[in-house]
Amino acid sequence: MLVLITYDVNTETAGGKTRLRKVAKQCVNYGRRVQNSVFECIMDSAQCVLLKSILTEIIDEKVDSLRFYYLGNKYRTKVEHVGVDKGIAADETLIL
Repeated sequence: MLVLITYDVNTETAGGKTRLRKVAKQCVNYGRRVQNSVFECIMDSAQCVLLKSILTEIIDEKVDSLRFYYLGNKYRTKVEHVGVDKGIAADETLIL
C-alpha cells in the first residue's frame, strides 16, 4: 500500500535538529522524498506499524507532529502531480 508520511519537527534547538535528521533518515529507508518533509512509502502493514513506532519514539510529541495518509493499493487514481518530479516513483524498479 502507499502511505504518505508528513512531519513537522521543531528545529529551534539542537535536539530538534537531531530529531529532524533521524526522522528523515528513517523515512528514506522506506520510501522516497517528494517534498522536504513529505515521503511516499510503499510498504505492507507490518512495515507501516514498525516505521510508525520508530518515528513515534524519535519525535517529541509536545512540539513535533507526524501525519500518515493511507492511500492503499489503488493509489494511482488518488495521486496527481503537477510540475517537476524529482527522482523515480516509489514503485518503479531502480537498476544500479
